[in-house]
Amino acid sequence: MNGYPPFDAAERIESIKAGTLAALSFSLGYSVTTLGNHVLLGVQSTWDFNLLVRVAIAALSGLLFGITYRYIIRDDQNSHLNDGAVLAFGLVRGLAQVDTGLSVTATLWSLCVLGIESILLFAIARFTLDWAMQLGWIKPFRSS
Repeated sequence: MNGYPPFDAAERIESIKAGTLAALSFSLGYSVTTLGNHVLLGVQSTWDFNLLVRVAIAALSGLLFGITYRYIIRDDQNSHLNDGAVLAFGLVRGLAQVDTGLSVTATLWSLCVLGIESILLFAIARFTLDWAMQLGWIKPFRSS
């Protein structure tokens, strides 16, 4: 034995469900905000390869968040854990975008919007997961 508790298939299935739901809600939110940005800013865009890659990255970010969020919150009722998970994931993604944007001389305002957007998208995924857990569609990770 490696010292870790046994991990059963039911827990893995719940994690996959949480990750899938978060990936869907995150990528849908990302798609809506991207479309909104293009409409509001009047940017002409096409469905090109770069956009598909960005949506895929958003879905992967949501998937990883969903799986991790389920383990972070467990079956506790601690709002600091919920908020902290969103803020941590949002800041990591947002600051990575800011770091990349600074190297291509983007405006500070647009970089701030990207950072806030990241936190907002993870919050949407969080509330979707919380809602699904309330309805019993996804079970929280059991604390032992």
